Amino acid sequence: MNKNLSKVIFCDIGGVLLTDGWGHVARQAAAKEFNLDYLSMDILHNFIFNTYEIGKISLDNYLNTVVFNQQRDFTKEEFKEFMFQQSAELPNMLQWLKEWKKNNPQIRIISINNEPKELNDYRRKKFRLHDCFDAFISSCKVNMRKPDPGIYQLALAIAHIAPEQCIYFDDRPMLVKQAEKYGIKSYRHQIFSETKKIIESF
Repeated sequence: MNKNLSKVIFCDIGGVLLTDGWGHVARQAAAKEFNLDYLSMDILHNFIFNTYEIGKISLDNYLNTVVFNQQRDFTKEEFKEFMFQQSAELPNMLQWLKEWKKNNPQIRIISINNEPKELNDYRRKKFRLHDCFDAFISSCKVNMRKPDPGIYQLALAIAHIAPEQCIYFDDRPMLVKQAEKYGIKSYRHQIFSETKKIIESF
């Protein structure tokens, strides 16, 4: 049996392949574009975003709390379009990983990511993430988010893999350390060349 059939790469999306879907940089840009009070918006965002990210409320519900809690001179659809447009590819990594996957189809690549449903759906389609991922373990679909221990345990169960047979990439040190608690060899993604070298030697 080919040993590579029992290998899995777990990988975050935001901060590794793409920009964060709705991080503070994007929210600051939205506040400037739509003339919003960023500090007030940020307080409300922090109050409710985790609930949105684990799929408990819709994007409309989130926006009703954070932005459309008063009359605005722009529409919800205009704001949503701006939100989606903030997503962009990070240099090199995504296109390289797609090509690498074509040449190594026997090694599964599975995302473990914290993203709300509408942004997650948009980013998967827009950037053709299915070209490199075999499966998506997204917070909005599994109703829990990193660093919840359950999401890492679920990833291992879905992959039917032992921790020592996989590696994991994330851009946040805290989440790298959390995955390591479950025996997953984990790396902080910082530089494309370093991550590329680790994957090629896996």
